[in-house]
Amino acid sequence: MAKRIWLVSELYYPEETSTGYYITKIAEGLADRFEVHVLCGQPAYFNRGVRAPRREVHNGVHIERCLGTTLDKNKMFGRMLNLITLSLTIFWRALRQFKRGDEVLVVTAPPTFPFITKLACRLRGATYLLLIHDNYPEILIAVKDVSPNATFVRLMHWMNKGLYKGATRIIVVGRDMKELLTRKMDGDDSRIVNIPNWAELERVDPLPREENSLLKELGLMDKFVLLYVGNMGYANDMESILWCVQELLDCKEFHFLFIGNGVKRRWLEATVKNSSLTNVTILPPRPRDDQRNFLNACDIALISLVKNMLGVSMPSRTYNTLASGKPMIGIADPKSELARVIEEEQVGWLVPTGEKELLLKTIREAQSCPRRLKEMGLRARVAAERKYSLRKAVEDYRAVFLNDDQRQG
Repeated sequence: MAKRIWLVSELYYPEETSTGYYITKIAEGLADRFEVHVLCGQPAYFNRGVRAPRREVHNGVHIERCLGTTLDKNKMFGRMLNLITLSLTIFWRALRQFKRGDEVLVVTAPPTFPFITKLACRLRGATYLLLIHDNYPEILIAVKDVSPNATFVRLMHWMNKGLYKGATRIIVVGRDMKELLTRKMDGDDSRIVNIPNWAELERVDPLPREENSLLKELGLMDKFVLLYVGNMGYANDMESILWCVQELLDCKEFHFLFIGNGVKRRWLEATVKNSSLTNVTILPPRPRDDQRNFLNACDIALISLVKNMLGVSMPSRTYNTLASGKPMIGIADPKSELARVIEEEQVGWLVPTGEKELLLKTIREAQSCPRRLKEMGLRARVAAERKYSLRKAVEDYRAVFLNDDQRQG
């Protein structure tokens, strides 16, 4: 009889945001070897408003969707109420469904899920593994939601120690995240596994500029286009990019294209309007199946993080940028996973967060060397195929659960 595995995540199919996509593919990749079940919420981001079945089997995975409020996540009250209500229903469902011998993989965002999962597993005789997409409370400190010396931070560090101690495995998506977690676990990295996220090679690949419908639609075929795609949130250094936008306003060859949502988008739109920045286009999120088009609608991609994000998170859009064969400018800590990927694969430039003058200089340098950009783009696609495929990631996840079987045996 196949081992029964649960995945606990706020987001899952048909939700298409990055976490929803990645958890869906992990679950489906495990389903041919194990009996896989998912506890999740209703779509609340890209497919917000879609009411998916409460229970269904999709691609071999048994899905149970729990109810919770779906208020505006960009407002603190709405975000907190969503978190509380969904956490309570997930916990109740876990108590009813988990059984002795089950293994449960829980995502660390939102931060309540690992703790309610740990409690449910303890009460029901199951074991749990952690999948860390964001490290808490470090991300809250980085985005200045809390002070590093706050009582809440000390409490969370104490709670995390028990959480890490009880996990059979802890999966991280970056080497800097593994290093941070090792320090938090007093040097014990024996249960930490690094499995990077991956590129969607099956639907993202390089597209010749002359075939790009978005560039044609926006009238940008003769511009040097810098593309920012994804969340425009507190964790992203949008300020340095916008400063460069303003500095390059009179340089008609440059154009900045932003695609996405987030709490900083309204600020971005207001600044663009008030400053009459004509070298900017801001678009809402586009469907995931249009990635081949919009990820190729540029000469170079911009990926940014604010300060103090070392070991905290790894922007997943990095991998599809590689798949599209585009070079990138990473705005991040020089020791971050993003920096390591860029430097190891020689696919772009790394600018430390907040270094606005250096970012401007780098943008000008990139625009001046088209041949170098082309070579970087070719290396990017090769790296995506060689290191960051779905097939490799699924094999790594399978190995985690198979190794757990061997350890228990």
